[in-house]
Amino acid sequence: MLDLNDEYFMQEALKEAQKAYDEDEVPVGAIVVMNNKIIARGHNQVELLNDATAHAEILAITSAFNLLGSKYLPEATLYVTLEPCLMCAGALYWGKIRRIVYGASDVKNGYLHHTKEPGPFPAKIEITKGILEAECAFMIQSFFRDKR
Repeated sequence: MLDLNDEYFMQEALKEAQKAYDEDEVPVGAIVVMNNKIIARGHNQVELLNDATAHAEILAITSAFNLLGSKYLPEATLYVTLEPCLMCAGALYWGKIRRIVYGASDVKNGYLHHTKEPGPFPAKIEITKGILEAECAFMIQSFFRDKR
């Protein structure tokens, strides 16, 4: 059986980020995992949908809510390639997600970076940062470098 660890799941989130990159969106990808299984995926679609709220995290958790027929994800882990912004952090809070794992820090817009951890989250929410950080940061940096 495969050893499905944080690095494995972050690689899957990076695949989603690559989809965003290929669609000329800011390359952020997210997946939702429950019981060691991916139940939802999302990547930024802000430009495609002409919607400032179409962040990878929002799309992934909305997909998970719809799949489960629930508005809460107390047994789920969200893997996202970039530190969540304030909007996404709020959605994760209200969705009662159990764990958040992110790759690259977002010094400019990352919410968790600018607060004392765990920020607005109850102590029972686990936050893990820096998983495949170099790979996640490289994709974002490459995207914006190519835009110049």
